[in-house]
Amino acid sequence: MAFAQLQSLFQSNVFASSLSWKVLLSGLCVALVYLLGTNLRSYWRLSHIPGPFFAAVTNVQRMLWVKSNRAHVIHLDLHRKYGPIVRFGPNMISVADPKEIGTIYSFKKPWPKSDFYRALLLKTSRKPVEGIFATQNEAIHHQLKRPIANIYSMTYLLSFEPYVDTALKVFTEQIDKRFASKAPQDSAIKSKENICDLSQWLQMLAFDVMGELTFSHRFGFMESGSDIDGAMNDLWNNSQRTAIVTQMPWLEPIYTNNPLQRWLRGGGTSPGVRFAQKRIAERRAMAKGDLKKEWTVNNRDFLSRFMEVEANESVPPYALMVWTGSNITAGSDSTAIFLRAFFYHLLHNPRTLDKLLEELDGKAREGKLDTPAKFKQVYELPYFNACFQETARMHPALGLPMERVVPEEGVMLCGRYIPGRTVVGMSSWVTHRDNETFGQDCDGWRPERWLECGPEEKRRMEKGLLTFGHGHRDCIGKNIAFLEIYKIAPTLLRTYEFELLDPSEGGDWRVYNRWFVTQKGFKVRVKRRAVA
Repeated sequence: MAFAQLQSLFQSNVFASSLSWKVLLSGLCVALVYLLGTNLRSYWRLSHIPGPFFAAVTNVQRMLWVKSNRAHVIHLDLHRKYGPIVRFGPNMISVADPKEIGTIYSFKKPWPKSDFYRALLLKTSRKPVEGIFATQNEAIHHQLKRPIANIYSMTYLLSFEPYVDTALKVFTEQIDKRFASKAPQDSAIKSKENICDLSQWLQMLAFDVMGELTFSHRFGFMESGSDIDGAMNDLWNNSQRTAIVTQMPWLEPIYTNNPLQRWLRGGGTSPGVRFAQKRIAERRAMAKGDLKKEWTVNNRDFLSRFMEVEANESVPPYALMVWTGSNITAGSDSTAIFLRAFFYHLLHNPRTLDKLLEELDGKAREGKLDTPAKFKQVYELPYFNACFQETARMHPALGLPMERVVPEEGVMLCGRYIPGRTVVGMSSWVTHRDNETFGQDCDGWRPERWLECGPEEKRRMEKGLLTFGHGHRDCIGKNIAFLEIYKIAPTLLRTYEFELLDPSEGGDWRVYNRWFVTQKGFKVRVKRRAVA
């Protein structure tokens, strides 16, 4: 009897086990069929768009392009191979033709931002928070931007010129003391003492200018000649990780924002947010009398205006943190990148540099250009503006396609139908090298292209620039960049002579694309210039 029961039990367990395996295998088969069907559907819906084979089946390839730090170069090569519209992923298309800018980044009927931007949200100790640039929610974007938009107008920002001048004064004092005073009298003599890492010093200048404008207080990078608390390095490290995740956004909670990572980076707060929160806490403590005022606060600086808005408007509780954090992160990096590119191209093109110096010195002799330069004075200079435009074209700060989602009804782009819900984007590095718009020599530096063309051609080139984005989601801080660059670049050019170092001497210019296309190894010899 016992044996019969045992046999029955065994048989039933075997049957149950066999049934379990059948159920499991059936489930796996259903899952595989579903995945295969989904991938096939994804493959076929965009099969009419040319591109590399693996881009049709996986996003891994475009993630690896970003990981290589050369995505902007790879993207341009792909467009020159396949044409103005290229498939970069199973559901992602890159567009190169500047004529499509108004369609993809429309003012009147804006397309929503893709999940690309989810990875760019500012991190806090709890969860990412929506910012003006990265939010996908149009209502939040409006709520954050509307009450502060007028603060970023050029009319308002011109009142900040004295604070840019203060930072410039500190910069020139430090350059004089550390490098220019050590320059040999004989220009043929090479000295190691007057070698300046201009990539680092321009970044420190941009940071300290933003400190003056936002908090009435420089961070002290220039006085110390170093990256205080590793803030700049932290921002770069954060950018390296984040850029990879933008290509496969579902990795964000795993790769850049999991609980362990939040704990390792001090509760999960982004470097820019952490930096801003510290300054906000200082200002609140000073207002209460809990902290001695060690500097004079300009009651019209960005933080003062942001706090007024916070007190009088209905804004999200994290608004103050987002506004100040964005000023520091985006404002300093983009300006430093532009300034490096500006000086790099001038130093590599002596004829252009001589022509620009002739314009600057001529205006100074006429009494129409001060030191430090005033924005309105420089704004009137044709050749400087041509060099500015050419820098904006040759080396925009952002180096990945700015992604949008096609409306449900679909759209025609570059003569091809793109179905609804497809992700499309344009990279400024690709668009700015369009032969039809910018000429057959568009791969090279030539500021004259902005002066030799007629009004209509110039307008077409200007409309083809995506340096500061386009449409209602363009860069809110672009006027800050204009103010800084139009003052800093002419002032430094008239004050110093810069000589590029050979790679053998350490002058190893390198470009890294991790969303921001930053540059490192820009080393020069510097000495005071005898101004005519």
